[in-house]
Amino acid sequence: MEGGPRHLVVGRLRKPHGLKGDVALFPLTDDPGRTFRPGAEFRVLDLAGEVVAGPLVLERARAYHREWLVKFRGVDSRSALEAMPGFRDGLLAAPVEALAPPAEDEVWLHELAGFAVRSEADEPLGVVTDVYDLPTGLMLEVQGPRREFLLPWRPEFVRAVRKEARVVVVAPPEGLLDG
Repeated sequence: MEGGPRHLVVGRLRKPHGLKGDVALFPLTDDPGRTFRPGAEFRVLDLAGEVVAGPLVLERARAYHREWLVKFRGVDSRSALEAMPGFRDGLLAAPVEALAPPAEDEVWLHELAGFAVRSEADEPLGVVTDVYDLPTGLMLEVQGPRREFLLPWRPEFVRAVRKEARVVVVAPPEGLLDG
């Protein structure tokens, strides 16, 4: 995939679970059942996005409360897991080609930079310069004509994504564009 990442983050490794090499994983995907399937290949990234481990092949996975328990082939004990670089709080990434492509009205977050931001009345409001995943949810950083602003990625504000036209249609909260 030219110009884009070869791997996309799909989960955050949390902590060992038991003695047989299982690790708790917080999923960062809408479809963990499809993403975390036996035989799937992953890499472990650090917070800078650098590969620190892998390729790792998933041996087994299952939902566990809000997380998933996963085990990688060849990582057969807690000590082997703890010796793996990035095992605790590393980011699990999958090859882009192994993931289901976004639906027609969806995009990968990394694709949003450079999208035009327009009002429902088709008024230009700016350009997406970055996307932040904050505890309160996703935020679009938009460079407007006079200043930069953050727009929450919520249905009441983000009305449509026109992927082919590279446009995000929004209804900004009252007062956001003032001043």
